[in-house]
Amino acid sequence: MSVRRRLARFNRAVANPLIGRVVSATPGFGAVFHRGRRTGREYPTPVMVFRDGERYVLALPYGPDSDWVRNVLAAGGCDLLTRGRRTHLNEPRLHGDAPPGVPVFVRGLLRRLGRTQYLTLTPPSSASKEES
Repeated sequence: MSVRRRLARFNRAVANPLIGRVVSATPGFGAVFHRGRRTGREYPTPVMVFRDGERYVLALPYGPDSDWVRNVLAAGGCDLLTRGRRTHLNEPRLHGDAPPGVPVFVRGLLRRLGRTQYLTLTPPSSASKEES
């Protein structure tokens, strides 16, 4: 098992439950609340979050095969806690390149780590506005 996968496993089991709510109050970070595909339990996962207009952009440092990403895609959405507000988001979409809301510094850092994929989500109200 690679070091990256071991770190992801440790974060999922130990770090995420402990720091998810604290990190979500920090600018640039949040906690995604998603339901397990098999268990149906709700899990918090700390993430880097950016805004691109109405869309929320989440960096995927462990790639799109992470359990939380697969859970969000399967459910068609999740809740995001950031700066003390919990918002329901839907229409998850994977992107191979950074959408406009990601700062250049973060793009460069993640590119150096070999991680250039992102997930975008929209609040239900903005999704209905786009359809009209």
